[in-house]
Amino acid sequence: MSIVHDQAALLDAVLREYALPPDGAHGVVHWARVLENGLRVAEATGADREVVMLFALFHDARRVNEHLDHGHGTRGGDFAHSLRGTLVHLEDARFDLLYEACRLHTDGHTEGDPTLRACWDADRLDLGRVGITPAPDRLCTDAARSLLPWAHERARTWHVPEHVLAAWRADVRGHT
Repeated sequence: MSIVHDQAALLDAVLREYALPPDGAHGVVHWARVLENGLRVAEATGADREVVMLFALFHDARRVNEHLDHGHGTRGGDFAHSLRGTLVHLEDARFDLLYEACRLHTDGHTEGDPTLRACWDADRLDLGRVGITPAPDRLCTDAARSLLPWAHERARTWHVPEHVLAAWRADVRGHT
Protein backbone atom coordinates (compact mmCIF):
# COMPACT_ATOMS: atom_id res chain seq x y z
CA MET A 1 0.00 0.00 0.00
CA SER A 2 1.31 3.42 -0.91
CA ILE A 3 0.34 6.52 1.03
CA VAL A 4 1.32 9.94 -0.23
CA HIS A 5 3.79 11.45 2.21
CA ASP A 6 3.62 15.14 3.13
CA GLN A 7 7.14 16.04 2.04
CA ALA A 8 6.96 19.57 3.48
CA ALA A 9 5.93 18.22 6.89
CA LEU A 10 8.69 15.63 6.74
CA LEU A 11 11.28 18.29 5.91
CA ASP A 12 9.99 20.45 8.75
CA ALA A 13 10.32 17.51 11.18
CA VAL A 14 13.86 16.79 10.00
CA LEU A 15 14.96 20.41 10.26
CA ARG A 16 13.49 20.95 13.73
CA GLU A 17 16.36 18.98 15.25
CA TYR A 18 18.94 19.11 12.46
CA ALA A 19 22.33 19.83 14.06
CA LEU A 20 24.06 21.28 10.99
CA PRO A 21 23.43 24.34 8.83
CA PRO A 22 20.50 23.49 6.51
CA ASP A 23 22.46 25.03 3.63
CA GLY A 24 25.60 22.98 4.34
CA ALA A 25 27.23 20.18 2.38
CA HIS A 26 24.90 17.57 3.88
CA GLY A 27 21.79 19.76 4.03
CA VAL A 28 18.60 20.48 2.15
CA VAL A 29 19.99 21.16 -1.33
CA HIS A 30 22.04 17.94 -1.14
CA TRP A 31 18.89 16.04 -0.13
CA ALA A 32 17.02 17.57 -3.08
CA ARG A 33 19.71 16.49 -5.56
CA VAL A 34 19.76 13.01 -3.97
CA LEU A 35 16.00 12.86 -4.56
CA GLU A 36 16.35 13.83 -8.22
CA ASN A 37 19.22 11.37 -8.73
CA GLY A 38 17.31 8.61 -6.96
CA LEU A 39 14.11 9.10 -8.90
CA ARG A 40 16.02 8.88 -12.18
CA VAL A 41 17.75 5.68 -11.07
CA ALA A 42 14.46 4.28 -9.77
CA GLU A 43 12.74 4.96 -13.07
CA ALA A 44 15.39 2.93 -14.90
CA THR A 45 15.63 0.10 -12.35
CA GLY A 46 12.13 -0.29 -10.95
CA ALA A 47 13.23 0.72 -7.46
CA ASP A 48 10.60 1.89 -4.97
CA ARG A 49 10.25 5.64 -5.62
CA GLU A 50 8.61 6.31 -2.27
CA VAL A 51 11.45 4.69 -0.34
CA VAL A 52 13.95 6.63 -2.47
CA MET A 53 12.14 9.89 -1.60
CA LEU A 54 12.21 9.11 2.11
CA PHE A 55 15.87 8.09 1.91
CA ALA A 56 16.73 11.49 0.42
CA LEU A 57 15.28 13.19 3.50
CA PHE A 58 16.53 10.81 6.21
CA HIS A 59 19.96 9.49 5.15
CA ASP A 60 21.86 12.52 6.53
CA ALA A 61 19.11 13.89 8.78
CA ARG A 62 20.95 13.10 12.00
CA ARG A 63 24.52 14.02 11.13
CA VAL A 64 26.34 15.92 13.85
CA ASN A 65 29.23 17.16 11.71
CA GLU A 66 30.08 17.68 8.05
CA HIS A 67 33.05 15.30 8.10
CA LEU A 68 33.45 11.77 9.44
CA ASP A 69 30.29 10.90 11.38
CA HIS A 70 30.05 7.21 12.19
CA GLY A 71 26.52 6.04 12.86
CA HIS A 72 24.70 8.96 11.27
CA GLY A 73 22.87 6.67 8.83
CA THR A 74 21.58 4.49 11.66
CA ARG A 75 20.51 7.60 13.57
CA GLY A 76 18.66 8.79 10.44
CA GLY A 77 16.92 5.42 10.14
CA ASP A 78 16.02 5.53 13.83
CA PHE A 79 14.59 9.00 13.35
CA ALA A 80 12.46 7.76 10.43
CA HIS A 81 11.30 4.92 12.69
CA SER A 82 10.22 7.46 15.33
CA LEU A 83 7.91 9.04 12.73
CA ARG A 84 6.25 5.80 11.60
CA GLY A 85 2.50 6.09 11.79
CA THR A 86 2.54 9.89 11.88
CA LEU A 87 4.64 11.17 8.97
CA VAL A 88 6.21 7.96 7.64
CA HIS A 89 3.73 5.46 6.24
CA LEU A 90 5.40 2.30 4.95
CA GLU A 91 4.55 -1.30 5.63
CA ASP A 92 7.28 -3.29 7.37
CA ALA A 93 9.13 -4.68 4.36
CA ARG A 94 9.39 -1.29 2.67
CA PHE A 95 10.35 0.43 5.91
CA ASP A 96 13.08 -2.16 6.39
CA LEU A 97 14.49 -1.15 2.99
CA LEU A 98 14.48 2.51 4.00
CA TYR A 99 16.19 1.74 7.29
CA GLU A 100 18.86 -0.43 5.65
CA ALA A 101 19.46 2.13 2.91
CA CYS A 102 20.09 4.80 5.56
CA ARG A 103 22.11 2.55 7.85
CA LEU A 104 24.45 1.26 5.14
CA HIS A 105 24.70 4.24 2.79
CA THR A 106 28.32 5.06 3.68
CA ASP A 107 29.60 1.48 3.77
CA GLY A 108 30.40 1.18 0.06
CA HIS A 109 28.03 -1.68 -0.76
CA THR A 110 27.16 -2.17 -4.43
CA GLU A 111 24.97 -5.29 -4.27
CA GLY A 112 21.48 -5.80 -2.90
CA ASP A 113 17.86 -5.00 -3.47
CA PRO A 114 17.25 -2.60 -6.40
CA THR A 115 15.80 0.00 -4.02
CA LEU A 116 18.86 -0.11 -1.75
CA ARG A 117 21.11 0.25 -4.76
CA ALA A 118 19.09 3.19 -6.10
CA CYS A 119 19.34 4.96 -2.75
CA TRP A 120 23.07 4.42 -2.44
CA ASP A 121 23.68 5.53 -6.03
CA ALA A 122 21.53 8.63 -5.52
CA ASP A 123 23.79 9.77 -2.69
CA ARG A 124 27.07 8.77 -4.36
CA LEU A 125 26.13 10.66 -7.51
CA ASP A 126 26.22 13.86 -5.41
CA LEU A 127 29.79 13.48 -4.15
CA GLY A 128 30.96 16.26 -6.46
CA ARG A 129 29.66 18.78 -3.93
CA VAL A 130 32.60 17.84 -1.67
CA GLY A 131 35.18 17.61 -4.46
CA ILE A 132 34.95 13.85 -5.09
CA THR A 133 34.28 12.41 -8.53
CA PRO A 134 32.32 9.17 -8.06
CA ALA A 135 34.12 6.12 -9.38
CA PRO A 136 31.87 4.31 -11.86
CA ASP A 137 32.81 0.92 -10.38
CA ARG A 138 31.61 2.09 -6.95
CA LEU A 139 28.14 2.83 -8.33
CA CYS A 140 25.58 0.05 -8.04
CA THR A 141 23.66 0.37 -11.30
CA ASP A 142 24.17 0.97 -14.98
CA ALA A 143 21.50 3.67 -14.66
CA ALA A 144 23.68 5.62 -12.20
CA ARG A 145 26.77 5.16 -14.36
CA SER A 146 24.88 6.65 -17.31
CA LEU A 147 23.76 9.59 -15.13
CA LEU A 148 27.24 10.26 -13.76
CA PRO A 149 28.27 13.16 -16.05
CA TRP A 150 24.92 14.94 -15.55
CA ALA A 151 24.76 14.38 -11.80
CA HIS A 152 28.43 15.18 -11.17
CA GLU A 153 28.19 18.53 -12.93
CA ARG A 154 25.11 19.42 -10.87
CA ALA A 155 26.82 18.37 -7.64
CA ARG A 156 30.09 20.13 -8.48
CA THR A 157 28.28 23.41 -9.21
CA TRP A 158 25.88 23.04 -6.25
CA HIS A 159 22.86 23.04 -8.56
CA VAL A 160 19.68 23.98 -6.69
CA PRO A 161 16.68 21.79 -7.68
CA GLU A 162 14.09 24.55 -7.39
CA HIS A 163 11.07 22.34 -8.11
CA VAL A 164 12.03 19.96 -5.27
CA LEU A 165 12.52 22.85 -2.86
CA ALA A 166 9.15 24.26 -3.93
CA ALA A 167 7.46 20.90 -3.27
CA TRP A 168 9.15 20.82 0.13
CA ARG A 169 8.23 24.48 0.72
CA ALA A 170 11.87 25.21 1.46
CA ASP A 171 13.99 28.11 0.31
CA VAL A 172 17.57 27.54 -0.87
CA ARG A 173 18.91 28.05 2.64
CA GLY A 174 16.77 25.16 3.87
CA HIS A 175 14.46 27.20 6.05
CA THR A 176 10.76 26.33 5.75
